[in-house]
Amino acid sequence: MDEAGFDRAHIVGNSLGGYVALQLAARGRAESVVALAPAGGWPEGDPAMLETLAFFTGLQEQLRAALPHADAMLASPEGRRLATSFTVTNFEHIPVELLLHQLEAAVACDAGPLIEFAEREGYGLDAERIDCPVRIVWGTADRILAWPSTAERFRTDWLPQAEWIELDGIGHCPQLDVPLETTQLILGLTS
Repeated sequence: MDEAGFDRAHIVGNSLGGYVALQLAARGRAESVVALAPAGGWPEGDPAMLETLAFFTGLQEQLRAALPHADAMLASPEGRRLATSFTVTNFEHIPVELLLHQLEAAVACDAGPLIEFAEREGYGLDAERIDCPVRIVWGTADRILAWPSTAERFRTDWLPQAEWIELDGIGHCPQLDVPLETTQLILGLTS
């Protein structure tokens, strides 16, 4: 943001990106935040946090093994459903090219340092410093960060004043699951 020459922005993030968006808000860098299923909201000491981190490590290994077969896997509706089973409930409209790009990006991501940091330090948030509008959007069918348990600290300790929107039957990535509705939820807060 500094290099781009602006001090504050409307920020949207999903999962870890949602947590980063809230961290930026706590640092005074956000005009508003829309956090889509943000990471970090587990209750203190909840074993689900470490289980989720381990899931990502194992998933990346599986994706690395699947990448050479991605074209064949994504060629069928069954393969596309399998490829999106943890992220969305509605996959039919997602272009194969986008799914392939996501698979390649997930394999290329060096998440090790982030996972190690989270295992060692956990998640924290100086929520009292957040002074901008915050909308948190969560799909009730999220298979990665299950609703409502993984939002506990956000809802009770950190951001009970945030606007909370539940998307019934939607998965972890509402921007992929219901892109038009998600766009409206983002623009509705920022305009």
